[in-house]
Amino acid sequence: MRSQNNNNIGRLSLAAAVITVILLAAATAGCTGTDRQDTGEVAVAVTIPPEQEFVERVGGDHVRVILLVPPGADPHTYEPPPGVLADVAGADMYAVVGSGIEFELAWREKIAALNPGMRVVDCSRGVDLIAAGDGEHAGADPHIWTSPKNAKIMVENIRDGLIAVDPANAEDYRRNADAYLGELDALDAEIAGALAASGVKKVMVYHSSWAYLARDYGFVEVPIENEGKEPSPQRIEHLIKQAKEEKIRVIFASPEHSTRSAEVIADAIGGTVVTVSPLAKDYLANMRHVASTFAESGRP
Repeated sequence: MRSQNNNNIGRLSLAAAVITVILLAAATAGCTGTDRQDTGEVAVAVTIPPEQEFVERVGGDHVRVILLVPPGADPHTYEPPPGVLADVAGADMYAVVGSGIEFELAWREKIAALNPGMRVVDCSRGVDLIAAGDGEHAGADPHIWTSPKNAKIMVENIRDGLIAVDPANAEDYRRNADAYLGELDALDAEIAGALAASGVKKVMVYHSSWAYLARDYGFVEVPIENEGKEPSPQRIEHLIKQAKEEKIRVIFASPEHSTRSAEVIADAIGGTVVTVSPLAKDYLANMRHVASTFAESGRP
């Protein structure tokens, strides 16, 4: 009986949360731009922290960013609380990653329904997507932002979206975007030089987050996880053999995922586990750190 009561309470709590979001959304429906009228800021929703930096660097003082998936959360599984959804109901623009990230597959249409007047900008427009998965799981690798070459395209899409939403400040958006694109060009050249000089050929990672970086800078990503699932004992045995044969000594994990399998492989090869995040907000500093860490792993 206690279990049934707990289930009923859980259903009531969920229903209450849904009703709260609907009521808050109804209160703001048709009022997109209210924040701009009150504060002069354009409210822009983004899915992940790197996009937050992109929007802030292009938008400057003209924007207020609503981050949907907070630092440390996994965008493959995260569900936003009602308060965040209510905030998005008053946003002027939603910059979606657009490449098939699970959070957006689950929530994009629901968020758009909360705010029909909101402009949705697809940051993946113009990106050469990498195919991933097989059969019913076939799609694109969603981690497009992990290559600076793609980040530049995302920034351009964000710039164009902000200009469309707030044409009065178009020149500021163009000027800010040009400055940031210049920094991304410098990052691109720096990463290319560091990885080429290191001689790194393969990087073993727990979660496949770096396929675009690998493609654009000439190395191969070897994922431990298989389509979002922990590897089987047979796969771990295969990866241990591969790491030994190819003299891989560093296994990369991320703070958003378990390190257990990475640690098993590292122990078996006498190597180490190094944590790098694809989701850090400080994009320029983080990508420099990732590239230098990958490069160092390739040195004898």
